[in-house]
This record gives sequence, C-alpha cells and structure tokens, in this order.
Amino acid sequence: MNHPSQAARYVADQERAHWHDNVIWFMREKRDQAVNVIPEWEELRELGARIKGHTLSRLDDYLERFESQAKQLGVQIHWALDAEEHNQIVAGILQAAGARKVVKSKSMLTEECHLNQFLQERNIQVTDTDLGERIVQLRQEAPSHIITPAIHIKHEEVAELFHEHFGTDLSASDPDQLVAVARDALRRTFIEADAAITGVNFAVAETGGFVVCTNEGNVDMGTGLPRLHIACMGIEKVIPRIKDLGVFLRLLARSSTGQPITVYTSHFHGPAAGGELHLVIVDNGRSQLLQKRKFNKALNCIRCGACMNTCPVYRRSGGHSYGYTIPGPIGSVLGPSRKLKQFYSLPYASSLCGSCTAVCPVKIDLHHQLLEWRKEIAGAGILPWTKRFTMKVASLVLRNTWLYRTSGWIARVMLRRLPRAVVYHRLNLWGRQRDFPRIPDTSFRQWYAQRNHEQQK
Repeated sequence: MNHPSQAARYVADQERAHWHDNVIWFMREKRDQAVNVIPEWEELRELGARIKGHTLSRLDDYLERFESQAKQLGVQIHWALDAEEHNQIVAGILQAAGARKVVKSKSMLTEECHLNQFLQERNIQVTDTDLGERIVQLRQEAPSHIITPAIHIKHEEVAELFHEHFGTDLSASDPDQLVAVARDALRRTFIEADAAITGVNFAVAETGGFVVCTNEGNVDMGTGLPRLHIACMGIEKVIPRIKDLGVFLRLLARSSTGQPITVYTSHFHGPAAGGELHLVIVDNGRSQLLQKRKFNKALNCIRCGACMNTCPVYRRSGGHSYGYTIPGPIGSVLGPSRKLKQFYSLPYASSLCGSCTAVCPVKIDLHHQLLEWRKEIAGAGILPWTKRFTMKVASLVLRNTWLYRTSGWIARVMLRRLPRAVVYHRLNLWGRQRDFPRIPDTSFRQWYAQRNHEQQK
C-alpha cells in the first residue's frame, strides 16, 4: 500500500477532489460553530483525555468489572484475540441460532475484521443499515470516512446505483427521494432479519451497559425486531462510570457533525425479553499498542472523525487512498502500529500542521505521533531509496551553512531563468501537483541585513 500513488489517482479528478475538500471542510466549520458556544469546551476535552488516560492505565481491571456487571444483566460475553477469532465467534453464534439474514448497524470494528465477507462466504446475508454504509456496500467499496462513509459519492452517483439495484428512475437524484427509496428497501430487510449486529461507542464498567450512537435510528430498528443481538467492541471502548458517559456524549457529536448530541443514543442493559444479547470484546492488536508508550494515547480515540475533517491531506486525497480501515491522521497512527511495512507511507500523509491535534476531543497528540512514526520507519530502513536519498541530501545542505547559502543563491538564479519544462518534468515528483512560489530577488539574510542597515541610519 502506497498512499502517494493512491492519492495521485484521486487527485487526478480535480473536480471531485475540490468538491470533496469543500464538503469535508463544511463539517469542520459546523464543528467549530458547535464548540464555540460551549464555554467549558477545553475543560471537557481535558476531562475526556484524563478519563481515557486513567482507564487505559487500569484497562484490565475495568474490562473485568464490565464483564462481571454485564453478565449479571444477562449478557453473554465473548473474548476475541484477533479478527479471525472475532469472526469465528460471531459466525458460530449466528449458525447456532440458525440465522441466515443479518442487519448490521455501523461498526468500524467489523469493518476492521472484514466480517461481512467472512459471513457471506458462509451463506449468511449481511445488510448494512446505515445509509452511507449501505451505499458503499452496494458499490462493493470500503467506507471512506468513519462517520460519513459515503462522503466521497455524489447524489447523482447514488441515483445511478439505486437505479441499478432498486429499479428507480435514473433521473431521481433528489436526496429526499433517494432516502425514501433506501428507507423502503431497508424496512423490508429489518422485518426479515434473523439477527442484528451493532458496534459499541461506549461500555460502562460501573453498570455493565453499553451505548450505541446513530443519527438514523437504524440501531433501534435493527435490534428491536430480531431476538438475537450481537454487539462487537474493541477493548478500548470501556469507560469507568455512568457519569463519565455524559462527558463523551457531549464531545462526540459536536466534534463529528457539529450536533449538540446524536439523534439516537441507544442504551443496552441486557437482552430484550425472550431474546439473547452477545457481546464480543476484541483485542486485535490493541494490547500491543497499549504497551507502546509513544503511541498508546491513540487508544483514547472515540471515533469522531474530527481529525479527518480538518486534515488538508485527507480532504484532498480521499479516504480510500489510505488503504486502511480508518483513514486520516488517526488511521495514519493506527495503521503502522498494526502492520508497519504495509502502512509505512501513512505517517508521511500529513503536513504536520497540528490541526488534527487541535480539534481532537480527547487531546491525542496526533501530529507528534506521526512525526515519531516517521522516526521509527526511517530507523527500520523501510523507506524507499528515493526518499532516503532526498533526506540525506537535505540533511547535508541544512547542516552546512555555506552549502545552504550557495544552494539558495543557485535556486534563486536558476529557477527564475530556466524554462518551465526543464524544472517541471516527470522526474520532479513534487512538481506534479505543485508550483514553486515566486522566487524573491534577495535571500532572507540579505533582506534582514538591509533592514538593519536602514534602521541604523
């Protein structure tokens, strides 16, 4: 997986790239408006970060307490070491119940484990019920954003998709019409479902209950009809007390979509009458990340997507260019922690501007972690020779004052005089998407010396 090559394909469609940039930035603006009306916003962020930090420092204790409390409520708890074990457990529960049709409400963990494909290979039909998830499922794509999974798709393209699958009028591209078509199709699916699968936003150790947040009500609809409910959560989703939940609910919605709170905040405390509730708690590399002191703060993440909405690289290159379940800055931290050689390019998919850190509701130091990963990757000798050579040349120039001054002089003279075709050619990878700024007549040192001379007169 190479982010630059994937991003280049996306950016080649400049109209789509600019449209995507504007749509994502609109979400960032909504976030800013929502948090600016909360005087205690920074206190909430600090409190959220402290709660998460405390929880991770005693994660085993809180997980065991949550398990004990949940069992008392009638929840059947399963532990999975990795994605394969998670998938086997879920498939086993469904097969034991004779379930052949499953409705699934958005869960990035099941995307991470590739559960849909695993179940479909065993003749279990899985239908994603979040509208965005359903759209990308019909297109046989992965989500490109963790909150708005189909944000990269225009409504005209959805109209074509629905025409192909539901026989609607090809010209019916009005969003309200498309939502009505999806609602009608999904309602039949809900009624026919044998089981429901959901994710988990927060699991409360004190009570043994857990919460799932949506804006479409698909979790309530999905779990309200079938008698079998399977919830899947990563070990980092646990929080200590019920009163801590209010902190994260206030942080989550404002950071993700600019809402005061999600439309539906569904609480589960045991199975429905006559039903079964299974909860699969998954590690899948999280405990290994917890042991890495430089990077374990990434486990604070509450999956709000704020870092993606502000990241200039994500906004312009799209989520699929990352090749990891979770794109953007947080995905660029998590990906290498899972498979360093496969996702080595992701920490370089950042300008290190720090905007991701500034908007993170639980204060993950994302840009510092991305820089730290670059050090790890360079030390592991994974970088391609072209980048290693460029970095060595840059290091040589920057460490030598005379060479730095001379290089600057040559650049000022040559770049202003050489024909454009000589500077911007196929070997100049940097120049494929960028232009050099106007070359100044004098260096900063010359300007500074001249300025001091004039002030002394």
